[in-house]
Amino acid sequence: MTTFTIIGTGTMANAIGGVLAEGGSSVTYVAKDQVGVEPLTGDVVVLAVPFPAVESILAAYGAAFDGKVVVDITNPLNFETFDSLVVPAGSSAAAEIQARIPGATVLKAFNTNFAATLASKRVGELTTTVLIAGDSATAKAALSAAVEAGGLEAIDAGSLVRAHELEAIGFAQLTLAVSEKFGWAGGFGVVR
Repeated sequence: MTTFTIIGTGTMANAIGGVLAEGGSSVTYVAKDQVGVEPLTGDVVVLAVPFPAVESILAAYGAAFDGKVVVDITNPLNFETFDSLVVPAGSSAAAEIQARIPGATVLKAFNTNFAATLASKRVGELTTTVLIAGDSATAKAALSAAVEAGGLEAIDAGSLVRAHELEAIGFAQLTLAVSEKFGWAGGFGVVR
């Protein structure tokens, strides 16, 4: 059984944790005021926080990430304007995180999903699909298995460089929801 530590206690953290727990995984949470104090007990650490919070989390835990799989769910948007990503062109939040914690294995996942579609396990008539990018086939397979055990679909979206495209999809989906083109219980679905 895979063990997860989720940093964050918001709607995304709880939706992801709910799916993982329903699938039989052990899930613990680290709240904002516990960062740097509460240990990272899970084999997998999920960064279920806004992108601006990541830097202080990485600084607080440093080498504690070594040997862990770290799942980045962030969308690095300019949240004041919703008109651009704030990472260097051609890069991604996940790539920036991997560069900061080279002893960890970083995956990009959940950033193309809204909390409501994770909790309901549905996007319209479709089963919610989690897209996962990363350089470790073993880590991606373990996360996919945990997600699928919780009742969702999972697709290997390729290597960590594909996080750039996943963040573009997340960016598009967020801007459509903010502009009320569709609701927060909607989003993009995958038909196989």
